[in-house]
Amino acid sequence: MGKLEVGAISDPRFEFRTFGRNFDEASFRMGRLSGIIPEKLWERRSEEIYIVSSTNDKNNTKIRNGKMDIKTFVTEKDGLEQWNPLMKGEFPISREVLEKEVFPAFAVDMPALTKDSYTLDEFLIMVRANNLLKAVKVEKQRYGYMVNDTICEVGNVWINGAKLVTINSESTVIADILKTMKDVGIDKFENINYLQAVKRVIGMIDKPFAN
Repeated sequence: MGKLEVGAISDPRFEFRTFGRNFDEASFRMGRLSGIIPEKLWERRSEEIYIVSSTNDKNNTKIRNGKMDIKTFVTEKDGLEQWNPLMKGEFPISREVLEKEVFPAFAVDMPALTKDSYTLDEFLIMVRANNLLKAVKVEKQRYGYMVNDTICEVGNVWINGAKLVTINSESTVIADILKTMKDVGIDKFENINYLQAVKRVIGMIDKPFAN
């Protein structure tokens, strides 16, 4: 199997990610152990909206730059998670896609859809009208690294304004992730994905973070 390249399309990856208040020591080690990565990935910033459902932990939905991306949980192995793309769409979005793909992914009752297509604002109105769904603003400031041929990052994340730090390692090769976790010093932490992190911040899930 060839080396994994940052930014390249690959087979579905396994991932370890965690969230907490401070990972300074692990971040320092990740930076020192990192190989060279493209300059465009040194630092990235984005503003996103996550749509979370109290009835579903298997599908992770986010909206960025007017585009919707839904990933679905596939499997867990050695404490690592694998997610696959389930749906990609762009606003305005068709009624058919909302009926067949989007709202079924939330596992909630279908709202009355009377139009052929919906803008982002119209979609968010429907989301906010459902007490099982929440639209959550997530701002990200991410710094990319490459350790043991795994794609890594350290990020500052603001979830509805609440700041957390995240650190991760992902690859198609599980052994490389496990080695990176140990080398960096994050192997003792819980694997917490973005969907879980958002739900914990807004109180939809009553669990703590890694620290």
